[in-house]
Amino acid sequence: MGANTSSASMDTNASSSVVGGSAWRGREPFSIFTVLILTLLVLLTVATFLWNLLVLATILRVKAFHRVPHNLVASTAVSDVLVAALVMPLSLVKELSAGRRWRLGRELCLVWVCFDVLCCTASIWNVTAIALDRYWSITRQLQYTLLARRRISNVMIALTWLLSAAISLAPLLGWGETYSPEQERCQLSQEPSYTIVSTGGAFYLPLCVVLFVYWKIYKASKFHMGGRRRNAVVPLPEAAQGFLNLQLAVDV
Repeated sequence: MGANTSSASMDTNASSSVVGGSAWRGREPFSIFTVLILTLLVLLTVATFLWNLLVLATILRVKAFHRVPHNLVASTAVSDVLVAALVMPLSLVKELSAGRRWRLGRELCLVWVCFDVLCCTASIWNVTAIALDRYWSITRQLQYTLLARRRISNVMIALTWLLSAAISLAPLLGWGETYSPEQERCQLSQEPSYTIVSTGGAFYLPLCVVLFVYWKIYKASKFHMGGRRRNAVVPLPEAAQGFLNLQLAVDV
């Protein structure tokens, strides 16, 4: 009986060691290329955080920057700082996990997805607001006064964050699911209607606005340059200048 028990325990240990060894062998170590990519991502995260933090500190400390368009730049820097501080580190943790599985729980998954959509959407729309501010500064110089510019820029910042919050909070209110506990997967909501609305409102619509605005800025700049050339004093050719001098000498 004791011999059978000892043999059974030996078989159990042997099988567990085989399973453990196979599981260890199944988990491949990181390659040199993967280590380099992860190192670059870490450096990019740190650089993004420090650079945008420096931009915010500069705008806050220098009083000359407390005006348009630096408030739009500050709003963009805030969104980028949040991306570097909250989104990118959790993305690195997900990339390092085996099979890119999410093992941090449902609550942290919702926070990660929410801030990802919020900050990225706000960053894109802040760039769109800067483009609109430049366009109105060029094409409506008389109507777009400093006071109007300040009010409109504040309205654009508020609308940017409200729209970004609406898109990011929609999955939390039941519009699709972001976390799958069975598959340990955390991703954006795959609901078709939400995908169309979120991608359109967070990417395609601001992209079209930016392209249209900068095309109008190019046309306006080209028109102003053409007007300056037409109004410029063109010197007479050398032959005509000599003839004019001779005529003046004859008249005298």
